[in-house]
Amino acid sequence: MRLPTYADVLLAAGRISGAAHRTPVMRSRTANAACGAEIFFKCENFQRMGAFKFRGAYNAIAALDEERKRAGVLAFSSGNHAQAIALSAQIQGVHAVIVMPEDAPAAKLAATRGYGGEVITYDRFRENREEISARIAAERGMSLIPPYDHPDVIAGQGTAASELFAEVGELDALYVCVGGGGLVSGCALAAGELSPGCAVYGVEPEAGNDAQQSLRSGAIVTIAVPHTIADGAQTTHLGQYTFPIMRERVRDILTVSDAQLVEAMKFFAQRMKIVVEPTGCLGAAAVFAAGRELAGQRVGVILSGGNVDLGAYGRLLAS
Repeated sequence: MRLPTYADVLLAAGRISGAAHRTPVMRSRTANAACGAEIFFKCENFQRMGAFKFRGAYNAIAALDEERKRAGVLAFSSGNHAQAIALSAQIQGVHAVIVMPEDAPAAKLAATRGYGGEVITYDRFRENREEISARIAAERGMSLIPPYDHPDVIAGQGTAASELFAEVGELDALYVCVGGGGLVSGCALAAGELSPGCAVYGVEPEAGNDAQQSLRSGAIVTIAVPHTIADGAQTTHLGQYTFPIMRERVRDILTVSDAQLVEAMKFFAQRMKIVVEPTGCLGAAAVFAAGRELAGQRVGVILSGGNVDLGAYGRLLAS
């Protein structure tokens, strides 16, 4: 098993150039004043299909040889990865099969199909999506691209941080949301090369701190599906690729509450006029919680996405 390196992030940057958006970096005088720091928000909520996942999905498909592209790709996901694979495959003329739970939000099912993905549903309470996906991939000879535990996915996600460093220079700290660890692993690879003194922090919901437990125990810890509004971080364990990278390159894993995520969502809506999904607020919520502890520092935050159910989003903002 070969772990990805910064060289793979560079290759990914070349593959996704012209396909992925170079998302904006935004600042807030209010946030800077509250923390006494310079804070740079990398806005992946403006990425294609609304989340950073497009980077890794597109890169993983682009890295396949022509024979494997003709055979198609298969992924399992109920959310952003599903849409990212479907859209990336459509752009590159590759057939994509997405295994999704039958009770997935109708909007996500419709979006995945709208991007040209062939959706196969399953009962999440009685069936195992990874077993289903492995069987179908073997039957059809398709390439399986999981949501985070894949070298080309990790490398693609790292381009978000490489763009941030290219625009703003070296940072003292970088805060990144953590689900399965694909984004923070890729960002840590970029930080190690482009800003060696930067401390990379992963942030997950306190209701599901498997990454925190894993890094502190030195082994992958598996938990039950956590109950949190950060649906993109409802993973139960890190991956065989992401864990060793995080163990070596991530300074620490922090946690925040759902209440802190709601406050961060309100901040972005009210003060910066942008929509950020709960998972996308994890890094920012940790920065806001740290406050004046960050005084004098240059701090980066990856806002991972902006895909929200409008009804639920409105209720959270009104709470």
